Order: sequence, then C-alpha cells, then structure tokens
Amino acid sequence: MSIPLYQVDSFTRVPYRGNPAAVCLLREARDERWMQDVGREMNLSETAFVVPRGGEFDLRWFTPVCEVDLCGHATLASAHILWETKALAPNQPARFHTKSGLLTCTRDGDRIAMDFPAKVAKETAPPPELARALGVRVSFAGNNKMDWLVEVDSEATVRALKPDLATLKTIPVRGVIVTARGSGEHDFVSRFFAPRAGVDEDPVTGSAHCCLAPYWGAKLEKTELVGWQASARGGEVRMKWNGDRVVLSGHAVTVLRGELV
Repeated sequence: MSIPLYQVDSFTRVPYRGNPAAVCLLREARDERWMQDVGREMNLSETAFVVPRGGEFDLRWFTPVCEVDLCGHATLASAHILWETKALAPNQPARFHTKSGLLTCTRDGDRIAMDFPAKVAKETAPPPELARALGVRVSFAGNNKMDWLVEVDSEATVRALKPDLATLKTIPVRGVIVTARGSGEHDFVSRFFAPRAGVDEDPVTGSAHCCLAPYWGAKLEKTELVGWQASARGGEVRMKWNGDRVVLSGHAVTVLRGELV
C-alpha cells in the first residue's frame, strides 16, 4: 500500500529557499528502523512522520542518521500539509504529540504559528574545541542540554563562518547555534551546525529559535523578534517570547508530492 510523501520548503514564501522537510502521512505507526531508513533515503535535515490520533496527531522527526526530540521546520511543514490535503479544516489547529510534549500549530494570516517550549541556554564555559572549531572569538557561550549557543561580534562574522565540522562533530550536543545582532528588519542573525546529527549546516532551524528568542529577547528587552538564518538558502523566523513558551511563525510552500511504494 502506497504512503503519501511530500517535500515542503519551510520559513520561506519562495520554492527552493528556506529549509526543506519531507512529510510522510501514515495511517498507523511504523517501527523506528523503517522510519530511520526513510529518513536516510530522503537525505534531508528532517523527515517528519505523522500518525492520526483521534483528531490529533503523533509526530516524530528523523535526520539521515538519528531521531531528534524537537524540530521546528518539519513541524511547520507537517501542519502545512495537513491543511493543504484537507486532513484538517482551515480553521482547525494542528495538535501534535511529540517527544517535546504537545505542540500546537495555527494559521496566522498567511503564516503558520507554532507554540513551542522555550529552550534557555545557561551561560557555561565552553569546551576549548568549540572556539577552535569555529575559529572566531566567542562573546557568549551557553548550553541548554540540546545545543550550544554562541554569540560572536558581528553579523559579518556569522555570515563568513567556515567551521571545522569534523571537530564540531566531536562535541556531545545536537548542534551549535552561532548568532550576532542583526541589521535592518532583523533583530539578529544566526547559523546552525549539527554534524553530529548528520546535518553539517541546517538551512533554517525552528527549534534553535526556541533558544535564540529568550536570549535576544532578554538582551534587547523585546518579546517580539524577527530573526534571519543566514545559510545559503536563508529564511526568516518570527517569534513571540512568553516566558517558558515561544511562538514561532513562518511561511511554507510545497515543492513535491509523491508516494512511497
């Protein structure tokens, strides 16, 4: 029996920008080995597996090499597909049961808004290999048990960064967020590297903004922020920070529809 499969570019209005995710709509749960095999076959930063659960959904995310506990862009993509395929009515929220608890997505004009947990990074002395791998001076380093957050001196430094990925891969975290104050309409810029999770650089990382929102919100004394992830594909993430929750919002566009056979 064939299984519907979609590819969606998240945090962008334009195809082939933002962050691509595969979305697999299942009728019932499948075993982890099969999902990991599909994630490796798709070879995207995340493949989402969506299973109906009495009007709500179970949701899991796999990189090409492992399962992760939280993913923003593939959650956005999953909600987008549920509305696009009419599995949910346009005014009906998408409620996902995940390893990070219940995540709710709603339509916000032409954007999708996602209610996520805040992931505050506590200032921590970084391992020496972190600064060595990045090759830049670190202004701030913090850890939220999922990722390292590193602030550097400028947007130009973030954009020019060419980290030693082999060294980053030895650091026992999911990934490394590098950020600096932004310019123009963006409060900050960032990039995200996760070679240990099979993703050398993630184009636009929703879950990283669960850490970036409280960090820059406190620093800039703002609860509403706009970030730009300065990867080659690039993408914008809007945030509303409210204590232990962050509402992330962005656009999505479907670029592929198919089926697993």
